[in-house]
Amino acid sequence: MRREVYARMISERKRIAEQYRSEGAGEAARISGQKERELKVIRSEAYRKAQEIKGKADRQAALIYAEAYNKDPEFYAFLRTLETYRHALAQNTTLILSTKNDFLRYLKTRLSGR
Repeated sequence: MRREVYARMISERKRIAEQYRSEGAGEAARISGQKERELKVIRSEAYRKAQEIKGKADRQAALIYAEAYNKDPEFYAFLRTLETYRHALAQNTTLILSTKNDFLRYLKTRLSGR
């Protein structure tokens, strides 16, 4: 009889423990879901703000470029061409162009000025 009582007590405690584990797992899932929802809200708000800041910066950069261009269009074109040279004529780059190609106008001017 004692063993039966003892076995029932163990069985009851195991059932209660399993119930707590189950409730804990459910609560953990609820908390995890809430966390994911909050993260999505935070990320989307951060992305929106980042795009807004980027848009303002792009606008300001465009205004600065326009102002620089209007001050001296020829010099601005020269600087932009130098920037293009730097990217297009990278190390180990081979270009085959006609000497009449406008892309080389500043290089031709410099070379013929010697």
